[in-house]
Amino acid sequence: MSVHQQLDEAVRRLEATLKASDLWRVEEPSTEAMASQQPFCVDSMSLPQWLRFVFIARLDAMIAAQAALPASCNVAPAADVYLKQEQARAGDRLLVVKAIEEVDQVINEAS
Repeated sequence: MSVHQQLDEAVRRLEATLKASDLWRVEEPSTEAMASQQPFCVDSMSLPQWLRFVFIARLDAMIAAQAALPASCNVAPAADVYLKQEQARAGDRLLVVKAIEEVDQVINEAS
C-alpha cells in the first residue's frame, strides 16, 4: 500500500472520529479566517474548524495529487491541549487525539 493510500485511510478514520465525537459539524470559516498566518489558525478559528477545513482539506488535496507530503507532522499534541481546555469528554478526546496521531505517524514515517 502506498503512503498516499495509508494517509487516505488515516484521514478517513480521523473524519469518522470527528463526526462520531460531534466535532465535525462546525461553521465554515470566512475567507479572512482562512487567510490566518498563525499556526493552526488559532487567531481565527476553533481547532475542529481548522481540522476540517484546513488540515483535512490540504491532506485530501495532497492525496488526490499524489503530492509530496510535509517533512513532519505533529498535530496531536496541540489537539490534546485544545480538547482538554474545551473540556471535551475524555473518551472523545482520546479517540480524536489517537486518530490525529495516526495521521502524524503516516506522514512522519514517509519522510
